[in-house]
This record gives sequence, C-alpha cells and structure tokens, in this order.
Amino acid sequence: MAGWDTLENLLYAEAVQREEEGCNTSGFRERIAACQGQPDELMKVYQELSALKVDPRFPYKEPDDLEEILALSGADAAERVLPLDKNALPDRMEGAWLGRCIGCAMGKPFETLPYVDGNSQGAGFVHIRHWLEGADAYPLNDYVPGSSLAQDQGLSVICPDSQKEHIAFMETDDDIRYLVIGLLIAEKYGNDFNPDIVAGMWHSHLPAALCCTAERQAYINSLNTEIPDQEARWAYFRGYLNPYREWIGAQIRADQYGYVNAGHPLDAAKAAYQDARFTHVKNGIYGAMFTAAAISAAFSKADPAGCIEAGLAVIPTTSRLYADILTAVDIARTAATQEELFQRLWETFGHYHWVHTNNNAAACAAALIFGKGDFTRTLSAAVSCGWDTDCNGATIGSVMGAMYGAAAIPDKLKKPLNDTLYSFIPGFHPIPISTCAQRSLKVFQRLHGE
Repeated sequence: MAGWDTLENLLYAEAVQREEEGCNTSGFRERIAACQGQPDELMKVYQELSALKVDPRFPYKEPDDLEEILALSGADAAERVLPLDKNALPDRMEGAWLGRCIGCAMGKPFETLPYVDGNSQGAGFVHIRHWLEGADAYPLNDYVPGSSLAQDQGLSVICPDSQKEHIAFMETDDDIRYLVIGLLIAEKYGNDFNPDIVAGMWHSHLPAALCCTAERQAYINSLNTEIPDQEARWAYFRGYLNPYREWIGAQIRADQYGYVNAGHPLDAAKAAYQDARFTHVKNGIYGAMFTAAAISAAFSKADPAGCIEAGLAVIPTTSRLYADILTAVDIARTAATQEELFQRLWETFGHYHWVHTNNNAAACAAALIFGKGDFTRTLSAAVSCGWDTDCNGATIGSVMGAMYGAAAIPDKLKKPLNDTLYSFIPGFHPIPISTCAQRSLKVFQRLHGE
C-alpha cells in the first residue's frame, strides 16, 4: 500500500490525473465514494482508471520515451553547446547554489495555507500581499518578516529559521536535499545513470519520511517490487498508486543537472530525464527537462528569455507544458503590474493543484520575463505569486544566480546565510555553500573536459 494518503484519496486524485491526461472519467468519483472502506473494491476501480485510454480528440501528444520527447521538440535545431566564460564560471556556479538557497529561504515562510492555494477570500498572492503590506515589506525585496499587522486578521507564516529576523543559514528543505542528492549522483555517475541508481541513492541517503507525494509513492514502490524487466520495473516505480506523477517533484530535482552540464542544455535535459522518470511521467518529466536546460543555458546567457527558449527547445511542442509556458510568457510581457501578472496567472492556471508542474513552471517563466533581469525583482515575482513559493523561488534563484554570479547577488540576501547549508543529508549537514559549488564545478570539468 502506498503511504502518502488513504487509498480513497489516492483514487480521487487519480481521477483528476487521468482527466488531465485526456481520459473520460465520468462516473468514477461516484464509484470511489460507493466503495469507501472496501480496499478490494477500490483496487478494482483503480485498475479500471489505470486502463483508461486517452481520448483521440485530446489535442496534446505527450510521450514518456526520451527519443519520442526529443523528436517532438526543437532540440535538433537548438544549440547543443553554448559558449562559457571559463573565468566567470566559478562565480556563476556559486551564484547558482546561493541563488537557489536564497530563493528557497525567501519562499519557505509562505509555503502554507492560504498563501499557496488561496481561499474564499482570495487567491494565494492576495494573502501574501496582505502579509507583506502589514509588515511594510511589499513588494518583497528581502526575506519574509516573521511578524505583520496581518496577524490580527488570522494570518501567520512558518519556518522561523528562514524569516528575516532569524535567518542565519539555509535550513533543510526538500529543494535543498534533492539538490544535494543530485550532486552525489553526478559525482559518482556523471550523466550515466538510471532510475534504479536514483532509487538506490535515495535509499542510502534520504529517509522516506522526508519525501512527499510522487516521491513518497515511488520510494515505497521501489522497495516493494522485484520486477525483472527494467522498463516495466521503472514504470511501476513511477506509476503504481501515484496520482502525483505530473506534480512538481521532478522539476525541483533538476537544478544540479543544469549546474554540472553548464552550457550544455541538451545534456542537462537528458540527465534530468533519467532522474525524473523514477517518479514522474509526461509533463512531470518535461518540467524537469525544461528547468535543467534553462539553468544550463543561464551559465552562458545574460538573457532570461533566452533561458526560457533553451528550456522549451527540449520538451515536446505538442505538450500542455509547452503551451502553458508560452501563455505565461505572453502574460508577463503584457502585464503592467505585479498584481495584474499574478491575477492573470491564477485565472489561467488556477485549475491545477498548487504543487502541479505546469502552473509552477508557468509562474517561473513569467517571473523571469517580468523581472527584466533584476535578481531581486525576479525572485520577488516568483515567490509572491503563491502556489509552491519555496520551490519556485529556488528554481528562479538557480537561473538568476547562474546568469549573474555570486558577486552580483545583493549582500542583504547572501550575507544572512553565512555560507552555510543544512540539508539533513550525511556529509552536508552543515556544509559551506561555496564548497558545494566547488564540487559541482569539478563534476562539470570532468564531464566536459574543462
């Protein structure tokens, strides 16, 4: 039995997932409700849900196989190797690590209701603005204050170690733990690994209790199967009782593959694919590939739009994610204010779960365009939009840090971290952030002959 939620709730979530994949799930919710408390009957319903075929009228084509993904992308026409300033690369690598930590810490206090998902009184970004205005800190240009006049209206924030009044290091977080696991994989295997290796690395270094949604489901599946055929085994890992397989988990694990493949966006995307297919399918995989390629390109480009283009070049043009990112970019280019940006994003993508890949990738792309190359403005847009605030801040921090380097990051954002990271992973708890960057640089040099 998978362990993230009850069987009934997993099936309700599965019905949503199958609908989003283009299947007709009419009547399934009623059948799930009628079988409540009857595991055998629920599993019969689950098997039928799993066997549903995508409606031939569904307008998207979304394969899981790498060759098919790339065949439907613009990868053949994209630049495979981008020029790098070798002298600037150490600073840019440290900037990527620092940027990810900064963005994650900026978003952590808001990763709770109602900021991420909104409520009857407004979308998530409305509550974020309310908190920040009550602290005289809107628009956000620093770490989130831990107190606000909005407390009188029942709002609160979490994660005091990431709040402005207390922050002294990067506290442990899933965004940081997966970044560290990615470094360990890259150090040992380079780009030559598969889902079995990812599973083994997690088993050795990452307690299952620290995993959520798709990652928790795949982790448990990987402990319970002895399927000899590897493709069937991997399909079981990511698919069995895992309705979260297009959520954000793979996207937040992709950054390290962009770091160690700086200036090689296709290599970065291929490595992210191998990691993502342990737990995810379709747009869940594409989000990881998009992110890794965009970050890889950021080490070469000083152009946010160019990073987005590099990310789009490695995912299917026939996918929901491709269409959603293009829409988000258009919104960002025409939004006059941050408030208009957020309102239009929520109106367009608010049907997704708050930790789905697509709405969060769209928010990241929009933040990159709306930020106009300014580090703080861009992170502010990523965090203040709502949805997965810390994950989006971390992803955008990687892009912007890789683009401009550690030296260009404002002191008020980097100094409070004291070059210290706590990840909960053995050997990385604590560790200097700069040491982690140096290790990523060494892997890059080994992989690409630099």
